[in-house]
Amino acid sequence: MNRKRSIIFFSLITIFIVVVFWISIILGSAYVSVWDLSGIISGKSDNEMLRSIILNIRLPRAVSAIILGGALALSGYLLQTFFGNPIVGPFVLGISSGAKLSVAIFMISFLYMGKEMGLSMMVLSAFIGASLAMSFVLMISTKVKSMSTLVVCGIMIGYICSAITDFVVTFADDSNIVNLHNWSMGSLSGINWDGIRVFTVIVILGLLLTVTILKPMNAYRLGEAYARSVGVNIIALRIMLIFISSILAACVTAFAGPISFVGIAVPHLARMSLKTDSAHVMIPASFLGGALITLFCDLIARTVFAPTEVSISSVTAVLLVPVVIFMMIQRKKKD
Repeated sequence: MNRKRSIIFFSLITIFIVVVFWISIILGSAYVSVWDLSGIISGKSDNEMLRSIILNIRLPRAVSAIILGGALALSGYLLQTFFGNPIVGPFVLGISSGAKLSVAIFMISFLYMGKEMGLSMMVLSAFIGASLAMSFVLMISTKVKSMSTLVVCGIMIGYICSAITDFVVTFADDSNIVNLHNWSMGSLSGINWDGIRVFTVIVILGLLLTVTILKPMNAYRLGEAYARSVGVNIIALRIMLIFISSILAACVTAFAGPISFVGIAVPHLARMSLKTDSAHVMIPASFLGGALITLFCDLIARTVFAPTEVSISSVTAVLLVPVVIFMMIQRKKKD
């Protein structure tokens, strides 16, 4: 591994995150000047409208993009490690769609009962859906040997879950469920500080659990036989990879809906930039890369056609699908 390359990569990506973060705070349907921003941060500004826009809308949204984007990319890297294939991710395998369907069903059920679903219940329902979708994928993986067939099956599972979600949302009567439409397409709007506190704890837990399996992951990358020879418990490692990736993907879907292709493309971009697949480097690289890409895509989603906002998944698809296609072509050449 090139130490100089790593230092340059992490320095640049950190600078880019900071720059895009501040641009996200300033730009929008209501322009905020640097002077207004400094006044609000220092507490000297008495403009309550701009203060509310920054502190209650744009700042939570930017923070959410960083944390959830990083979590989604990390989930993708863990899944790629599990399957030993760089063209898998939570969106492609239908895990995000399964979480989306579960959240929609639970949320509508609670609304029909006249109750409001809490944040913890939202995450739990998303985890249930993600786990069920992952279970289907694992069942299929035992029946098919071709990874391309497995990916296609995962995409089909995702389409089925998305179709059922659309039916549920379309034919729901409660007016509150109208908000589900934007969420089901992928959106960071509406996330508040209470939600950030909840998913920050979950993402930190996921990161800590990932750190505990760094060495087994590096051994596992070199082959199952080698991992066993150095004492790695393969079953326990696989369970941890599935659990962490599912809870991270579920957390993202619960709060922001499905965000496409970040989990599959970002680890590849990090791997290509750093010229290594070492877990010690790829985990922070994937997280920071996911944070930057999601933050940038959300900025585009809400500013390019302002005041109209497009789905963040639409932006990530436009920007990242070419990366995925390139990956598949390169992999085909190697095969």
